Amino acid sequence: MAIRSIATPRPLPAPVRRRRGRAVELGRYLTRNPSLPIGLAMLGLLVLFTLVGQFWVGWEQAFPLSGPPSRAPSARFPLGTDAKGRNLLAVMVYGTLLTLKIGLVAGALGVLIGTTVAFVAAYHGGWIDAVLRVVVDVLITVPALLVLVVVASVIQSSMTTTLMAITIALLAWREPARKIRAQVLVMREAPYVMVARLNGASAARIIFLEMMPNLLPYLGASLVMAVAQAVLASIGLEALGLGTPSEPTLGMTIYWLMRDSAFMLGLWWWIVAPVTVLVILFVGLYLVTAGLDELANPRLRRAAP
Repeated sequence: MAIRSIATPRPLPAPVRRRRGRAVELGRYLTRNPSLPIGLAMLGLLVLFTLVGQFWVGWEQAFPLSGPPSRAPSARFPLGTDAKGRNLLAVMVYGTLLTLKIGLVAGALGVLIGTTVAFVAAYHGGWIDAVLRVVVDVLITVPALLVLVVVASVIQSSMTTTLMAITIALLAWREPARKIRAQVLVMREAPYVMVARLNGASAARIIFLEMMPNLLPYLGASLVMAVAQAVLASIGLEALGLGTPSEPTLGMTIYWLMRDSAFMLGLWWWIVAPVTVLVILFVGLYLVTAGLDELANPRLRRAAP
């Protein structure tokens, strides 16, 4: 009887081994530090709440005179109504969606502008880096809230959630530009970047194909942090009465409950609803930021138990 030879298994290609190694490392990281999946679950819960809630309540119920005023939670109004008769469930559904829109648009614009400034300054260096560094250092000392209050006061008559997001993004790029520039300065001298330059790769190819993929976790953490700061800035402006009354954002809900003395009248359900949503939102954003920050920082991963 012929003896069959057992073929030696062929080794996996290097790219496949690297992808599998990264997947195993990511799995171990998520098991050791669950802050990222927990944060994503909390944010996903809010998004699901806004999507499913639209099948139960209509847009018109988030405006005055859609229900009895100052009614405690009941079967008809699960979160109650405010002093103007708005269904607070509808206000939370559409207000959460509008507030997330402000945060995402302002945060994305801020990180996009900051990343562009950082790469232009750090990669090219020279006088371009010197000028942009001075501009960022000067602007970062400007009180953001003061500038936003002045700008929002000027354009308040035409304020919308989109315009609110653009207003916040005017200063949201400063911190990402400063931090990302420091990362690019280190990566610019990395061996793989030097090899790409010696091989004649263009600046665009080096930036988008060599450097940008390694910065994605850090950019993700910067984006989440920028979204959180933008949401906080929008709530601050709206709580001061500088938002748009025609759109029921979470910030405008807080403005109305303060203006109509919900604390003094004991309308606890009017207070609990937006505060609960904001707590879930900010805790979720914090956990995602912490998780992405550790994922992007090898030192933090090694120091983790």
